[in-house]
Amino acid sequence: MLFKPLLLLSDAIRQRARRRSMDPDHALGRDAEDLAHRYLQKQGLVVIARNWRTKSGYAEVDIVAFDEKTSALVFVEVKSRTDEDYGAPDRQITPEKRRKIAIASQEFRRNSQYENTPVRFDVVSVVFEPERKVTHFADAWSPAEALAAVR
Repeated sequence: MLFKPLLLLSDAIRQRARRRSMDPDHALGRDAEDLAHRYLQKQGLVVIARNWRTKSGYAEVDIVAFDEKTSALVFVEVKSRTDEDYGAPDRQITPEKRRKIAIASQEFRRNSQYENTPVRFDVVSVVFEPERKVTHFADAWSPAEALAAVR
């Protein structure tokens, strides 16, 4: 399949350009989002949006995807670190961040064809060294927990 090598090449070109134009931490985060995007696609999720923001700009979701197996709308937070010396990246997600993702999920659903679709909140953790590791935590927190945080 010729399509996959082209995607990987385009990712590599985009990552190289980012390293020249962005601060290193921001570029690393974007590289992690690329890896998470490809990983989720391999798992059968259809990516609908990346870096989706509310109209007010208050909240953002790294990846919005649709899981055809479960017919769920999946809101994914991507966290990355160069290494795990200071703990796993997914431990960085605060209750405030979960609340913001819940708010963004509500607005996304209200303004889309997915208004009555079940929701799931996932986390993809990316560690770059000593070797690249992508870990997917499906159902990282419950919709009820996230919605309770909104109120």
